[in-house]
This record gives sequence, C-alpha cells and structure tokens, in this order.
Amino acid sequence: MITIAITGVIIYSFGASPASGPLKVHPANPRYFTDGSGKAVYLTGSHTWNNLKDMGRTDPPSEFDFQAYLDFMEKYNHNFIRLWTWELSKYSYKDITHAQPFPWMRTGPGNTMDGKPKFHLDKLDNDYFQRLRDRVTAAGKRGIYVSIMLFEGHGLHASEKPWCWDGHPFNVNNNVNDIDGDPDKDGRGLETQTLQIPEITKIQETYVSKVIDTVNDLDNVLYEIVNESGNYSTEWQYHIIDFIHKYEKDKPKQHPVGMTFQFCRTAEFKGKNEDLFASPAEWISPNPDGGYRDNPPAADGSKVILNDTDHLWGIGGNQAWVWKSFCRGMNPLFMDPYHRKTNDEGTSSWTDHLSGSPELDPVWEPIRKSLGYTSKYAERMDLTNTKPMDDLASSGYCLANPGVEYLVFIPENGKVEVNLMDAKGDLIIEWFNPTTGEILQRQKISGGQKISLDVLFDDAVLYITGEK
Repeated sequence: MITIAITGVIIYSFGASPASGPLKVHPANPRYFTDGSGKAVYLTGSHTWNNLKDMGRTDPPSEFDFQAYLDFMEKYNHNFIRLWTWELSKYSYKDITHAQPFPWMRTGPGNTMDGKPKFHLDKLDNDYFQRLRDRVTAAGKRGIYVSIMLFEGHGLHASEKPWCWDGHPFNVNNNVNDIDGDPDKDGRGLETQTLQIPEITKIQETYVSKVIDTVNDLDNVLYEIVNESGNYSTEWQYHIIDFIHKYEKDKPKQHPVGMTFQFCRTAEFKGKNEDLFASPAEWISPNPDGGYRDNPPAADGSKVILNDTDHLWGIGGNQAWVWKSFCRGMNPLFMDPYHRKTNDEGTSSWTDHLSGSPELDPVWEPIRKSLGYTSKYAERMDLTNTKPMDDLASSGYCLANPGVEYLVFIPENGKVEVNLMDAKGDLIIEWFNPTTGEILQRQKISGGQKISLDVLFDDAVLYITGEK
C-alpha cells in the first residue's frame, strides 16, 4: 500500500461531442444511450420552465431568448435540455402568470375564460410546431439533445384556484368542441391525464402524432410524456408511451421515450419509482425514495436514469450530488432557475424567474459547472465498459472498468483507499477539484496493489487510468 499527496496544478481543456443519433439504449451498457457508433452517450444539462413556451406576468409574456440559452448551455458543456410545455394559458402561483403559444388554434367563436378566442381542438397551429422544430434543430447544431415534454401535470394539481383549470384548453368554457375535461367538477381536470374521456385521448394522440411528424427526421430527439402528473396518470402514461412506439415504428427514425416522477401535492396521488421501472419507457427520472437525492443507488441498467433535481428538490442540489450520480451510473440534470436571484432566506420560488435578474444566480454555479465537468470526463472515459463498483473505493463512489480506468468521488477530505489489484502495469493518478475547476498534479504508480491517498479538499475527484 502506498500513500500519495496532492501538489501542483495542471489545467486541461476538452472537446465537445456533436449530437448524433437517434439514440437507442446501449446494448452493452444500458445505463446509457448510444447513437449507433457503439460509444456510450452521457446526457447532462440544465433546463428551465419557459424554454419552449413564453411565460410571464404580462399578457402577452415576453419572448424567451432561446439563442442566449443555447449559448449558456454551450458555455457549461451541457448536452441535454428538457424542453418544457405548459398546459394553462393563465395560471396562479401567488401571482397571475400567462403562457403561450399552444398547439391548437384560437379561432373562436366566443372567448375563453382568459378573454381570448376559444381553442379549436380539431385545428392544430402550425406556428407552434414550427417553433418546436426550430428550437430542437438549433439545439442539435450545438451538439445538444432535446427531450420534448408532451404534457404538463404539476400546474393542474398544484396551482391555485381558479386558474389551475380555468386557463386550460380542455375546460368546456375554453373550446368550441364542447370538450369537458373536468366531469367531476372539482376544478382541476385531472381526468385529462387518464383514459376516462376517449374524446380527449384521441385529441392528445393527434397532437402527439403531429409532434412526431414535426421532428422525426431529427437525431437529437427524446420524448417525455408529462411533468409530475400524479399516480392517477399511470395507465394513461403507459398508453401514450406505447402509442409513440407504435407510431414511430414504421417511420425513418425511432426515439427514446421517458417517464418521470409522478408527483402530487395530495399524498394519495404520489407515485412510486416502481411504476417508472415497470413502464415501457426507455428512460426515467425517479423521486427521492431510495436515496436518489442524498446517496443515489447504483444504476443497474434496467432503465437509463436521468436523475433530475426537479424531482428531488424542486430547486436545489449541490455539486456533490452531481458527482455521486455520475459515479453511480446515472445522467444528472439540473432544474435551473436561470435568470433568477436567490431570496434573503436562501431559497428560490420557481415563479420568481419570471421577474428575476438578467444575470445568472451565482448560487447555482457549482452545479452548472460540475455537470459540465462530468461531461468532460465522460468524453475521456470508455463508458461502454464502466459500471458502478462502490467496493473498489472506501468513499463508496467509484465508476470503473477494473484494470483499465477508475473515477472515484470523495465527498470529504482525509484519506481514500482504492483497490487496483486488477490493474497491470503503470497507471496515472489525476486529481480534480470541481470547486476550482483545476486538475492537480498527475503522478505515475504501479497497478496490482491497494493504494491509500491523502485527500486535501472536499468534493475531490480522482481519475486513474493506464498511460496514454
């Protein structure tokens, strides 16, 4: 056993990987996707609520600067976006907020409860789908994959009455088709994300078909069924996943479909991670149950896991969580307040981004940067042949291809022991400090032994590989 201390500073630069695909679950390492090249594709990035629909406290809301957002993604070396939708034209979280555009034309006759022309649910608005295509295309040119969120559930069960439902196109007062998505008259319309109303399911399938027709030829596409709809939506989500698979089957390209945490403020409707793993989806984003927030369990490859702070904290997380998720074979995502300042209590309300600062809140810089740093290491590593092997490092966080390469995360300073008994010949030890962005001195050692290392800073990253 040998002991090595850390000295010196070396700065590394990395190249970005272009988006190509379409993605499929990697046959050799199903913790990740692959683009057909055989290489594992690691997905990580920031997403924010109004990156597809404009949202704000004015009517109409100001337009989101998507090109500036892509500049931001590129700056931090992020390669994945959840492209948000929102089902309500007007809603309330303490303040009245407006959202546009929508998939359906507002033709009238008559006005909706927000004072604008009623929706015609048989007439899709091509301008909406052109915006969708333009944004996915623009992201693809930057090497960024985009998951298209098809539906949104949180607004229905969590926003304040009356504007949790009064702003919805499926409110019978808001469309010319006499479609009533709230037959029990509880003012929520949760039935729209079930299979209880066949007429609505048919309208939803037509909309989903149009989305697929709009982007099927693009390589950088994934789908997400709905954001944080409750467990009442399970059968409906499974149905839409199967519908997408069937509809794309005979098209030129097939894209991965995701099912994410089923959240509801009513405890009886809170979903279980087991329903995500049992789904026909290729990828999932779990809730905190099972340690996904504090001590993520090792991904076993039964699903590609996009571990998302949105479903763990709402707005929250830290750089240690990023590295823990990476070392456990997951793809971490950050719900980014973006242009929003943290308040005096050290917290953020998600609606406050609508009137926040034009500057990025520095509170979240460590997470943004570490997402990019993990992406850089993923580019250097052969993820096809790595898996979480916690027993190889005393810290419990190790992504390894034994004998070839090891990436270890150590949350606290002190010492760490690493088992390199499977490694033959000379190895290079490299330390990285995500807090400063510096790679520290690289040093040669021999394999075939167990080593004890002095760790001189918190959130340390250790990379060990053969000489190259």
